[in-house]
Amino acid sequence: MPSAEHEEIRRSVRDFVDREVAPIANDLDRNNQEIPEHILRKMAELGYFGVTFPVESGGLGLDYVSMAIVTEELSRGWLSVGSVMTRNLITGGLLVAHGTPHQKKELLPRIARGELMTAAAFTEPDTGSDAANQKTRAQKTDSGWVINGAKMWISMANYAKVALIFAQTNPELGYKGLACFLVDTDQPGYTAQTIEHKMGLHASDTGSISLEDVEVSDDDMLGEVGDGFKIAMSNLDSGRYSVAAGCVGICRGCVEESVAYAKEREQFGRPIASFQLVQAMIADMVLKTDASRMLVWRAGWLKDQGRPNTLETSVAKLHATEASLECANLAIQVHGGAGYVDDHPVERYFRDARVTTLYEGTSQIQKLIIGRAMTGVNALVPS
Repeated sequence: MPSAEHEEIRRSVRDFVDREVAPIANDLDRNNQEIPEHILRKMAELGYFGVTFPVESGGLGLDYVSMAIVTEELSRGWLSVGSVMTRNLITGGLLVAHGTPHQKKELLPRIARGELMTAAAFTEPDTGSDAANQKTRAQKTDSGWVINGAKMWISMANYAKVALIFAQTNPELGYKGLACFLVDTDQPGYTAQTIEHKMGLHASDTGSISLEDVEVSDDDMLGEVGDGFKIAMSNLDSGRYSVAAGCVGICRGCVEESVAYAKEREQFGRPIASFQLVQAMIADMVLKTDASRMLVWRAGWLKDQGRPNTLETSVAKLHATEASLECANLAIQVHGGAGYVDDHPVERYFRDARVTTLYEGTSQIQKLIIGRAMTGVNALVPS
């Protein structure tokens, strides 16, 4: 169960969201506008970009359950805001786990202060779930490495000042040849392009990246050659956890909006909240919300204990993402025609929730991960 400190964190973030985010989210999302700078500055001041970073690195030094609570509350207001925060937290977490002392000292405080946006570029045009099959190449030179390739569906691609680029150094080695590089995005050869006309997440940047003779030094490698696959899997575990936590926020937002609307909306001379089938839909949403939250907290607790959690994180991600889509669908049904337009946030919740069953591993991939853990048989490897 959450501690008194966790509840205080929730209250603080909820107050911020209700005051700064929720009142403007619908209008900004409707017009495909970016998250206002003053909101990002305030998030940095409150420490959200460094929730789990060590205190000595400029972070708050809080646990993963706290991260889930912050993500849930932000995403209840606007999933785009929660996504921008967690993208930087995840990249920073990789630095905490795998970075050199110099890399941590140079980058973590700037990320925590909101001065440095980051991206982790793993997915490619032809490589998604097939994680080890990277086409991007890193060629060793006398002064370091030269990277060539392309990345696709990368969060914050156009705003990141530092991108973690995963590349193959030797195709004959398979996943053992993968490496991860810290790339300055302002240098020649790095080009990012916005992916337009997304169904949801309108204020959370998604882009493609082209890398043409991008030069990095040996000191820009995160870990060593061969560590890239391990780092990528760690990135996916963290990403799945954060997506699941954000979806709990969507679920809870659907409950709260539906309860408020059902009490206000009248038909046949009484509030629709008095109708049994409306109450049944709200009850279904509550069950999905609470179950998702408990699964996220279980995965977070394991992370805080330093214990393996890939299975539990996949369970949380699968359940919470599917639940968020189901809750949003039910919330629209409770709202009726009013839920089909963007005067109410449930329409936005539905559009935003849809992508969560796709990125950081589709729902089908999560089922294969769970099945592998249960049976010991890897269905992703041809027999």
